[in-house]
Amino acid sequence: MDKAGIANTLEKMATLLELKGENPFKIRAYTNAARSIETWGGNVGDLGDDATLEKIPGIGKGIALVIKDLVADGSSKFYDELRAAFPPDILELFTLPGLGAKKVKALHEQLRVSSITQLQEACEAGHVAKLAGFGKTTQEKLCKAIADRAKHAGSFQLGAVAADAEQLRDDLRALDDVLQVSIAGSYRRHKEIVRDLDFIVATSAPAAVTEAFLAHPLVESVLVQGATKTSVRLRSGIQCDLRVVSGAEYPFALNYFTGSKEHNVVVRNRALQRGWTLNEYRLAPAPSKAEAESVGRDSVEPEGAHRQPRQSLAPPAKKKRKEADPIPEIREEADLYRALALDYIPPELRENCGEFEAAAESRLPKLIEKENIRGTFHCHTTASDGRNSLEEMADAAEALGLQYLGIADHSQSLVQAHGLDETRLRTQMAAIRKLNQERGDFRIFAGVECDIMRDGSLDFDDDVLADLDYVVASVHSGFGMAEAEMTERIIRAMGNPYVTMLAHPTGRLLLRREPYAVNIPAVIEAAAETGTWIEINAAPKRLDMDWRWWPLAKEKGVRCVINPDAHGVERLQELWFGIGVARKGWLTKADVMNTLPLGKIEAELQRKRTKAA
Repeated sequence: MDKAGIANTLEKMATLLELKGENPFKIRAYTNAARSIETWGGNVGDLGDDATLEKIPGIGKGIALVIKDLVADGSSKFYDELRAAFPPDILELFTLPGLGAKKVKALHEQLRVSSITQLQEACEAGHVAKLAGFGKTTQEKLCKAIADRAKHAGSFQLGAVAADAEQLRDDLRALDDVLQVSIAGSYRRHKEIVRDLDFIVATSAPAAVTEAFLAHPLVESVLVQGATKTSVRLRSGIQCDLRVVSGAEYPFALNYFTGSKEHNVVVRNRALQRGWTLNEYRLAPAPSKAEAESVGRDSVEPEGAHRQPRQSLAPPAKKKRKEADPIPEIREEADLYRALALDYIPPELRENCGEFEAAAESRLPKLIEKENIRGTFHCHTTASDGRNSLEEMADAAEALGLQYLGIADHSQSLVQAHGLDETRLRTQMAAIRKLNQERGDFRIFAGVECDIMRDGSLDFDDDVLADLDYVVASVHSGFGMAEAEMTERIIRAMGNPYVTMLAHPTGRLLLRREPYAVNIPAVIEAAAETGTWIEINAAPKRLDMDWRWWPLAKEKGVRCVINPDAHGVERLQELWFGIGVARKGWLTKADVMNTLPLGKIEAELQRKRTKAA
């Protein structure tokens, strides 16, 4: 079992202990141990050693024994006993928003509900509304949550499958028989939600590569096994397709299976206009009408053809057939786009949203790269609901090569996140300034994630906000407000001269919570007028503001800031998911504020305040 699996098991044990009504201190001990394992930087094999476990905060003797069992055998007798005390599907209930241990316990004990199917039946019968602490509104919300879950079945957050995808790609690349390998599909295009993973491998030994793929430890079951295409289910639940091709076929397969469908249709049409036919494996002269009709009668569709509607092989009727252009040599994807009189189109832009016009006129932007990021803001510490100290967060940011880090713990009204009151916030400001004197060239900025109240006012008065280096404003309550009210609420907050940036503007949690109703174009206009930055929240569960809005924001002159919303040192690396969103939104280095070096970002943090003054 890997580190993430151990932490996840400890979290489940805490949940099961809570269901049993165990001592809160014991429950908290397992939760804290899970967090410690998540953030511990060593190798998983070392967790079987008593001396190592003793040095990890929050790991007592009893939990240490559980961890050692998980490392050695992938299981724990204590965990198995806890699971045996409850029906096997009861933990599924915790995936529904609004259901914590107290409510799940009530559902189980009073209605014998122990699965989502049983909960749906109880809701439809009206039994849940009659339970103390539930009511009709909660019952309706649970019905909607169950319907949403069914709608999203088979879908995965990009970040939830990234580790498996990268490991599998790297392990395939390490095989002697592999010439080239890439992850294609929606993953390569950095879509926020993916339904499967597509691996394209160039090899002269397809059988050997397929055999190694099937034997990979991440593979749980085999769905289809063929000579050129194999499909499996990974342990994470996602389907994974492997396509083995020759070196000559590789650029065509990579381009086709990257998609999108809409992008591919245009690519094929451009090929047809030049007298060529383009498929998953090659570029060839388009056949005559008679040949095309013969192909339609006699040929068999290649594997994967169901993924994409094919373009007609015949030229348009009643038109003189154009003599085909000579077919150029295609060694890589860029050659294919050049052959079609296009600049190379980065995978993130392949959604048929203007990329062809820009590529034909050499107007594609030079998209932001991960190496451009110099620092970030909107990060949390143990002062609120983070898992690491101020010093640990700063050390981790510096180790990533960043020049600066902004700390923005929650403000006082967010009680459940241990939000800071004025006294604690000022204590943190002083600690940051003291730490800055000791850290040389690396800089920590003092900020706060300040709640936007229902009327658009902020959780702290201006005299407090004025003493900070920056302010992140965000909505954490009142998600059910009408669109006009929510929009007015956010716009009023952005009008405050001390608000530097707006965080996660729609409040969505991908596959779990829909965005609240808000007029994003109006928010973008207000951001442009007030000089407020809008965040790309890089946490994979959010990726908010959505990439689809960034071309409009860019057109209006709104500046972007990419933040990880990191609640632990390991989450700082999620900045790279935000880079994918920015690239998909056509953003360049110049559009993103935290690409600025330390010497320039300080002045930009003060610009809005200075202008208002």
